[in-house]
Amino acid sequence: MNLCDRDEIRALLGRHGFHFSKSMGQNFLIDPAVPAAIAEASGADGSCGVLEIGPGIGPLTAELAQRAGKVVAVELDRALLPVLAETMAPFPNVEIVPGDVLKLDLNSLAAEKFASLTPMVCANLPYNITTPVLEKLALTDCFRAVTVMIQREVAQRLCASQGSGQGGAFSLFLQYRMETEYLFDVPPEKFLPPPKVTSAVMRCVRRDQPAVTVADEDFFFRCVRGGFLLRRKILANSLSSALPGISRQQVQQALAACGLPADVRGERLTLEEFARLSEILSKFLI
Repeated sequence: MNLCDRDEIRALLGRHGFHFSKSMGQNFLIDPAVPAAIAEASGADGSCGVLEIGPGIGPLTAELAQRAGKVVAVELDRALLPVLAETMAPFPNVEIVPGDVLKLDLNSLAAEKFASLTPMVCANLPYNITTPVLEKLALTDCFRAVTVMIQREVAQRLCASQGSGQGGAFSLFLQYRMETEYLFDVPPEKFLPPPKVTSAVMRCVRRDQPAVTVADEDFFFRCVRGGFLLRRKILANSLSSALPGISRQQVQQALAACGLPADVRGERLTLEEFARLSEILSKFLI
Protein backbone atom coordinates (compact mmCIF):
# COMPACT_ATOMS: atom_id res chain seq x y z
CA MET A 1 0.00 0.00 0.00
CA ASN A 2 1.26 3.46 -0.92
CA LEU A 3 0.49 5.53 2.16
CA CYS A 4 1.19 8.76 0.28
CA ASP A 5 -1.12 8.16 -2.67
CA ARG A 6 -4.23 10.38 -2.58
CA ASP A 7 -6.58 7.71 -3.93
CA GLU A 8 -5.27 4.99 -1.63
CA ILE A 9 -5.47 7.34 1.37
CA ARG A 10 -9.10 8.18 0.59
CA ALA A 11 -9.96 4.50 0.11
CA LEU A 12 -8.19 3.55 3.34
CA LEU A 13 -9.93 6.25 5.37
CA GLY A 14 -13.26 5.42 3.74
CA ARG A 15 -12.97 1.75 4.76
CA HIS A 16 -12.61 2.84 8.37
CA GLY A 17 -15.07 5.71 8.30
CA PHE A 18 -12.37 8.18 9.31
CA HIS A 19 -12.81 11.95 9.08
CA PHE A 20 -10.08 14.56 9.50
CA SER A 21 -10.00 16.48 12.78
CA LYS A 22 -8.99 20.14 12.57
CA SER A 23 -8.60 20.32 16.35
CA MET A 24 -5.92 17.61 16.21
CA GLY A 25 -4.07 19.26 13.35
CA GLN A 26 -4.33 16.24 11.06
CA ASN A 27 -2.61 16.69 7.68
CA PHE A 28 -1.36 13.54 5.94
CA LEU A 29 1.71 13.50 3.68
CA ILE A 30 1.12 12.76 -0.01
CA ASP A 31 4.71 12.82 -1.28
CA PRO A 32 6.62 9.62 -0.38
CA ALA A 33 9.94 11.45 -0.68
CA VAL A 34 9.13 13.55 2.41
CA PRO A 35 8.73 10.79 5.05
CA ALA A 36 11.73 9.03 3.54
CA ALA A 37 13.81 12.20 3.89
CA ILE A 38 12.67 12.78 7.47
CA ALA A 39 13.44 9.21 8.50
CA GLU A 40 16.85 9.38 6.84
CA ALA A 41 17.61 12.71 8.54
CA SER A 42 16.80 11.20 11.93
CA GLY A 43 19.84 8.93 11.69
CA ALA A 44 17.82 5.93 12.87
CA ASP A 45 19.40 2.50 12.36
CA GLY A 46 19.10 -0.98 13.80
CA SER A 47 20.61 0.09 17.11
CA CYS A 48 17.88 2.68 17.72
CA GLY A 49 14.44 2.64 19.25
CA VAL A 50 12.35 5.45 17.79
CA LEU A 51 9.45 7.18 19.49
CA GLU A 52 7.02 8.69 16.99
CA ILE A 53 4.31 11.11 18.07
CA GLY A 54 1.10 11.31 16.05
CA PRO A 55 1.76 8.75 13.29
CA GLY A 56 -1.46 9.51 11.39
CA ILE A 57 -1.88 6.66 8.91
CA GLY A 58 1.80 5.73 9.17
CA PRO A 59 3.92 6.89 6.18
CA LEU A 60 6.77 8.09 8.41
CA THR A 61 6.26 5.09 10.71
CA ALA A 62 6.80 2.73 7.79
CA GLU A 63 10.00 4.50 6.75
CA LEU A 64 11.31 4.40 10.31
CA ALA A 65 10.40 0.72 10.66
CA GLN A 66 12.66 -0.08 7.70
CA ARG A 67 15.60 1.58 9.44
CA ALA A 68 15.21 1.30 13.23
CA GLY A 69 15.34 -1.65 15.58
CA LYS A 70 11.90 -0.75 16.93
CA VAL A 71 9.33 2.02 16.48
CA VAL A 72 6.80 2.97 19.15
CA ALA A 73 4.15 5.35 17.81
CA VAL A 74 1.92 7.21 20.27
CA GLU A 75 -1.47 8.12 18.78
CA LEU A 76 -4.07 10.23 20.56
CA ASP A 77 -6.90 9.80 18.05
CA ARG A 78 -8.48 6.42 18.70
CA ALA A 79 -10.27 6.60 15.35
CA LEU A 80 -6.86 6.06 13.74
CA LEU A 81 -6.03 2.89 15.68
CA PRO A 82 -7.83 0.47 13.31
CA VAL A 83 -6.31 2.33 10.35
CA LEU A 84 -2.82 1.87 11.80
CA ALA A 85 -3.54 -1.77 12.59
CA GLU A 86 -4.03 -2.27 8.85
CA THR A 87 -1.18 -0.10 7.54
CA MET A 88 1.42 -1.28 10.05
CA ALA A 89 0.59 -4.99 9.76
CA PRO A 90 3.66 -5.64 7.53
CA PHE A 91 6.03 -4.24 10.19
CA PRO A 92 6.52 -6.51 13.24
CA ASN A 93 8.90 -3.98 14.84
CA VAL A 94 6.18 -1.31 15.11
CA GLU A 95 4.04 -0.92 18.24
CA ILE A 96 1.15 1.53 18.43
CA VAL A 97 0.52 3.00 21.89
CA PRO A 98 -2.81 4.80 22.35
CA GLY A 99 -2.53 7.89 24.51
CA ASP A 100 -1.54 11.51 25.00
CA VAL A 101 2.23 11.96 24.81
CA LEU A 102 2.02 14.96 27.15
CA LYS A 103 0.61 12.71 29.89
CA LEU A 104 2.97 9.76 29.46
CA ASP A 105 6.13 9.07 31.48
CA LEU A 106 8.49 8.98 28.50
CA ASN A 107 11.54 7.80 30.46
CA SER A 108 9.56 4.79 31.69
CA LEU A 109 8.11 4.19 28.23
CA ALA A 110 11.55 4.21 26.61
CA ALA A 111 13.02 1.94 29.29
CA GLU A 112 10.16 -0.55 28.85
CA LYS A 113 9.92 -0.55 25.06
CA PHE A 114 13.48 -0.01 23.85
CA ALA A 115 15.56 -2.14 26.27
CA SER A 116 19.13 -2.12 24.89
CA LEU A 117 18.30 0.21 22.00
CA THR A 118 19.29 3.89 21.86
CA PRO A 119 16.11 5.98 22.26
CA MET A 120 15.42 8.80 19.82
CA VAL A 121 12.40 10.72 18.55
CA CYS A 122 11.17 11.31 15.00
CA ALA A 123 7.76 12.82 14.36
CA ASN A 124 5.51 15.09 12.35
CA LEU A 125 4.21 17.17 15.26
CA PRO A 126 0.78 18.80 15.26
CA TYR A 127 1.36 22.56 15.26
CA ASN A 128 -0.82 23.17 18.33
CA ILE A 129 1.35 21.08 20.67
CA THR A 130 4.82 21.83 19.28
CA THR A 131 6.16 23.81 22.23
CA PRO A 132 4.90 21.61 25.10
CA VAL A 133 6.04 18.45 23.32
CA LEU A 134 9.52 19.82 22.55
CA GLU A 135 9.83 21.08 26.12
CA LYS A 136 8.98 17.62 27.46
CA LEU A 137 11.38 15.92 25.05
CA ALA A 138 14.19 18.32 25.96
CA LEU A 139 13.69 17.46 29.62
CA THR A 140 13.58 13.70 28.94
CA ASP A 141 17.27 12.88 29.08
CA CYS A 142 17.07 9.41 27.55
CA PHE A 143 16.40 10.75 24.04
CA ARG A 144 19.71 11.50 22.35
CA ALA A 145 18.22 13.06 19.22
CA VAL A 146 14.88 14.57 18.23
CA THR A 147 13.93 15.08 14.57
CA VAL A 148 10.60 16.79 13.99
CA MET A 149 8.55 18.46 11.29
CA ILE A 150 6.90 21.62 12.62
CA GLN A 151 5.74 25.00 11.36
CA ARG A 152 8.55 26.71 9.44
CA GLU A 153 8.45 29.97 11.41
CA VAL A 154 8.78 28.06 14.68
CA ALA A 155 11.69 25.98 13.37
CA GLN A 156 13.44 29.15 12.22
CA ARG A 157 13.14 30.68 15.70
CA LEU A 158 14.30 27.53 17.47
CA CYS A 159 17.35 27.23 15.23
CA ALA A 160 18.18 30.94 15.19
CA SER A 161 21.66 32.02 16.24
CA GLN A 162 21.79 33.25 19.81
CA GLY A 163 21.72 37.04 20.02
CA SER A 164 20.49 37.41 16.43
CA GLY A 165 17.15 38.86 17.50
CA GLN A 166 15.29 36.03 15.73
CA GLY A 167 14.90 33.62 18.65
CA GLY A 168 13.04 33.74 21.94
CA ALA A 169 13.11 32.41 25.48
CA PHE A 170 12.13 28.93 24.34
CA SER A 171 14.86 28.96 21.68
CA LEU A 172 17.43 29.50 24.44
CA PHE A 173 15.76 26.89 26.67
CA LEU A 174 16.08 24.32 23.89
CA GLN A 175 19.61 25.33 22.86
CA TYR A 176 20.75 25.15 26.49
CA ARG A 177 20.17 21.39 26.36
CA MET A 178 20.41 20.55 22.67
CA GLU A 179 22.16 21.58 19.47
CA THR A 180 19.52 22.57 16.93
CA GLU A 181 19.79 22.31 13.14
CA TYR A 182 17.34 23.51 10.48
CA LEU A 183 17.16 20.88 7.73
CA PHE A 184 14.60 21.51 4.98
CA ASP A 185 11.18 22.97 4.12
CA VAL A 186 8.02 21.02 3.32
CA PRO A 187 5.46 23.08 1.35
CA PRO A 188 1.67 22.85 1.96
CA GLU A 189 0.98 20.96 -1.27
CA LYS A 190 2.79 17.93 0.17
CA PHE A 191 -0.17 17.33 2.54
CA LEU A 192 -3.80 16.24 2.43
CA PRO A 193 -5.55 18.47 3.32
CA PRO A 194 -2.94 21.19 2.71
CA PRO A 195 -2.18 23.36 5.77
CA LYS A 196 -2.15 27.15 5.46
CA VAL A 197 1.54 27.41 6.34
CA THR A 198 4.84 25.90 5.23
CA SER A 199 6.39 23.22 7.42
CA ALA A 200 10.07 22.52 8.10
CA VAL A 201 12.16 19.70 9.51
CA MET A 202 14.65 20.37 12.29
CA ARG A 203 16.93 18.09 14.28
CA CYS A 204 18.03 18.48 17.89
CA VAL A 205 20.97 16.53 19.32
CA ARG A 206 21.36 16.41 23.09
CA ARG A 207 24.48 18.02 24.47
CA ASP A 208 26.71 15.97 26.78
CA GLN A 209 26.61 18.99 29.11
CA PRO A 210 24.38 22.09 29.08
CA ALA A 211 25.65 24.84 26.80
CA VAL A 212 26.60 27.01 29.80
CA THR A 213 27.32 26.34 33.46
CA VAL A 214 25.03 28.09 35.95
CA ALA A 215 24.88 27.90 39.73
CA ASP A 216 21.08 28.15 39.93
CA GLU A 217 19.31 26.82 36.87
CA ASP A 218 15.86 27.88 38.06
CA PHE A 219 16.94 31.50 38.55
CA PHE A 220 18.87 31.44 35.28
CA PHE A 221 15.73 30.53 33.36
CA ARG A 222 13.70 33.09 35.30
CA CYS A 223 16.12 35.64 33.89
CA VAL A 224 15.90 34.22 30.37
CA ARG A 225 12.09 34.22 30.42
CA GLY A 226 12.12 37.66 32.04
CA GLY A 227 14.34 38.96 29.29
CA PHE A 228 11.53 38.33 26.80
CA LEU A 229 8.63 39.29 29.07
CA LEU A 230 8.34 42.74 27.53
CA ARG A 231 9.83 41.93 24.15
CA ARG A 232 9.65 45.46 22.74
CA LYS A 233 11.10 47.01 25.88
CA ILE A 234 14.76 47.25 26.86
CA LEU A 235 16.09 44.43 29.01
CA ALA A 236 16.39 46.58 32.15
CA ASN A 237 12.65 47.28 32.10
CA SER A 238 11.71 43.72 31.23
CA LEU A 239 13.85 42.08 33.92
CA SER A 240 12.90 44.51 36.67
CA SER A 241 9.24 43.63 35.94
CA ALA A 242 9.96 39.91 35.89
CA LEU A 243 12.16 39.70 39.01
CA PRO A 244 10.43 40.96 42.16
CA GLY A 245 12.94 42.35 44.63
CA ILE A 246 15.40 43.49 41.97
CA SER A 247 15.13 47.11 40.89
CA ARG A 248 15.67 48.60 37.47
CA GLN A 249 18.77 50.34 38.79
CA GLN A 250 20.21 47.03 39.98
CA VAL A 251 19.54 45.47 36.58
CA GLN A 252 21.33 48.40 34.96
CA GLN A 253 24.29 47.86 37.29
CA ALA A 254 24.41 44.18 36.34
CA LEU A 255 24.24 45.02 32.63
CA ALA A 256 27.14 47.43 33.01
CA ALA A 257 29.16 44.79 34.91
CA CYS A 258 28.59 42.41 31.97
CA GLY A 259 29.72 45.05 29.49
CA LEU A 260 26.25 45.21 27.90
CA PRO A 261 24.64 48.44 26.62
CA ALA A 262 22.04 50.03 28.89
CA ASP A 263 19.45 49.88 26.10
CA VAL A 264 20.07 46.26 25.07
CA ARG A 265 17.04 44.01 24.48
CA GLY A 266 16.79 40.43 25.72
CA GLU A 267 16.72 39.02 22.20
CA ARG A 268 20.30 40.23 21.70
CA LEU A 269 21.79 38.15 24.52
CA THR A 270 23.43 34.75 24.14
CA LEU A 271 23.20 31.96 26.69
CA GLU A 272 26.64 32.90 27.99
CA GLU A 273 25.56 36.51 28.50
CA PHE A 274 22.37 35.49 30.27
CA ALA A 275 24.41 33.14 32.48
CA ARG A 276 26.78 35.94 33.52
CA LEU A 277 23.91 38.37 34.02
CA SER A 278 21.91 35.93 36.16
CA GLU A 279 24.97 35.26 38.32
CA ILE A 280 25.32 38.97 39.09
CA LEU A 281 21.59 39.54 39.57
CA SER A 282 21.36 36.64 42.00
CA LYS A 283 23.59 38.54 44.42
CA PHE A 284 20.91 41.21 44.79
CA LEU A 285 18.54 38.60 46.19
CA ILE A 286 20.76 37.85 49.17
